[in-house]
Amino acid sequence: MCGIVGYVGEKQALEVVVSGLRRLEYRGYDSAGVAVVADGTIQTRKKAGKLANLEGLLGDDPLPQSTTGIGHTRWATHGAPNDANAHPHVSGDGRVAVIHNGIIENFAVLRAELEAAGVTLLSETDSEVAAHLVSAELAQDPADLVAAVRRVCQRLTGAFTLVIVHADFPDLVVGARRNSPLVVGVGDGENFLASDVAAFIEYTRDAIELGQDQIVVLRRDGVEITDFFGEPTQVTPFTVTWDASAAEKGGYDLFMLKEIAEQPKAVADTLLGRIGSDGLLQLDNMTLSDHELREIDKIVIIACGTAYHSGMIAKYAIEHWTRIPTEVELASEFRYRDPILNSRILVIAISQSGETMDTLMAMRYAREQGSKVLAICNTQGSTIPREADAALYTYAGPEIAVASTKAFLTQVVACYLVALYLAQVRGNKYGDEIATIVNELADMPGKVDLVLDTTEGVRELAQEFADAPSVLFIGRHVGFPVALEGALKLKELAYMHAEGFAAGELKHGPIALLEEGIPVVVVVPSPRGRGLLHEKIVSNIQEVRARGAKTIVIAEEGDELVVPYADHIIRVPACPTLMQPLVATVPLQVFACELATVKGHDVDQPRNLAKSVTVE
Repeated sequence: MCGIVGYVGEKQALEVVVSGLRRLEYRGYDSAGVAVVADGTIQTRKKAGKLANLEGLLGDDPLPQSTTGIGHTRWATHGAPNDANAHPHVSGDGRVAVIHNGIIENFAVLRAELEAAGVTLLSETDSEVAAHLVSAELAQDPADLVAAVRRVCQRLTGAFTLVIVHADFPDLVVGARRNSPLVVGVGDGENFLASDVAAFIEYTRDAIELGQDQIVVLRRDGVEITDFFGEPTQVTPFTVTWDASAAEKGGYDLFMLKEIAEQPKAVADTLLGRIGSDGLLQLDNMTLSDHELREIDKIVIIACGTAYHSGMIAKYAIEHWTRIPTEVELASEFRYRDPILNSRILVIAISQSGETMDTLMAMRYAREQGSKVLAICNTQGSTIPREADAALYTYAGPEIAVASTKAFLTQVVACYLVALYLAQVRGNKYGDEIATIVNELADMPGKVDLVLDTTEGVRELAQEFADAPSVLFIGRHVGFPVALEGALKLKELAYMHAEGFAAGELKHGPIALLEEGIPVVVVVPSPRGRGLLHEKIVSNIQEVRARGAKTIVIAEEGDELVVPYADHIIRVPACPTLMQPLVATVPLQVFACELATVKGHDVDQPRNLAKSVTVE
């Protein structure tokens, strides 16, 4: 949610900032604005709607040239998505401009205080109070903007990133971070601030992680980072491993189509380098000791949305390979039910962005209760892996489309690697057994590629069912989370009713939804190894057909037992049962993308959604 860009250097700030905002559009937003420091003044332009609306305004009413600027794309929390509530917000004297991501929880008290002092606020937002507070603090010591920002941050509660410029400090940008993403880009004679490295990757790949409750001061010739009380802090520089071209569409009409096509490489990259010279599985950033892992007697997986579905799949593998009891919890509900946690429980937190606020707060709660936390994440330098006891990165590369695709597949693979590593450390499996499974995983990029070569039929199906009022999805075993993920993609992109069910639950209620012509997608397990499950789901297909529904059956090559009961068959390569989600999910991604396209929806930026949910 919300995109933030700050720049100070030698280039025209407006060009850098707007370019950065364009790269952050994927985060989801409903208004945009910019501010520059020029000729001893703050100049702002802001507009509700897409970035194109702001660019149109800038064309009609240009900003003066400047080498210091900030920009923002807003996802509404406090106040409607209109021009007045768009950022930046400016102090009453017009000298301070602030952009903000997150929620200032005590804003109502602060707003009342400001109004009692005679300040007129022009928006409904919680963000505007920060601009007026900084102005008031600066009046006490006009020479020290940074000290004023520190004092304001000490008064704020909640999750926030603030970026501030002032008319009297033309070569200075100040940022502050608490529970909300902010990263520094380090250039030559220029420096950047952004909520995501994608904003400045065109200019530099050198970055610095910002920690909790830190203030960053940007000047042309350097970066200074302290805590909220002015004390120096340790920082972690890193190099972004992808370049600007990775965040472009690369000839595809949609980012989602590009990211679907990138899945074979993403899976391969997640597997790359996992076997050491001694033949043993090795995981980067696995800082938990073998002793600590052997002491674990329970695993709890916490995640939201698509990541939650990857965790559901992981449960099958972890319990099968390690025999450790495993639970999967919605991070947004986890800490509110008073869960039982202790030092013998390993919590696995899954988040593509590493900034998912529900997951972050659940993870912090788990650590407070004495549990160790292992993070699975795609975004280097993000908060969740930094605060976890250990981390495993997925190396999927940037995922720009809001609806997750390659992140999901790589999260599943990463969870499998964790399961195998635990089995190795705890002696649940011999080395040759683990090597066999890793080799099977290594075959999966090629099998995903085969699925991608045969999606034309899936697109035709999507066009055929574009007017369906509802689509149901059913599956068994690991096919059940796949069904949930297929339904979620359709909800996100096509704005239609879609539900996923465990196939065995049909007769316990959901079968009442079946009617003539309704499409039902069935994820069929392999007849090999899970023969009993296969027999049962064939019976489910017959139950569906008997009520007039249309069956779209995802079955592996060579499975002829489903043919008599399928109105449509989508074939996927044969693979071990636990690997099937890696191929069975792909047609469902294509189906949702195509159906949404037929309906004329914005596939990359669905309505009401943000890529990273950074507020609870």
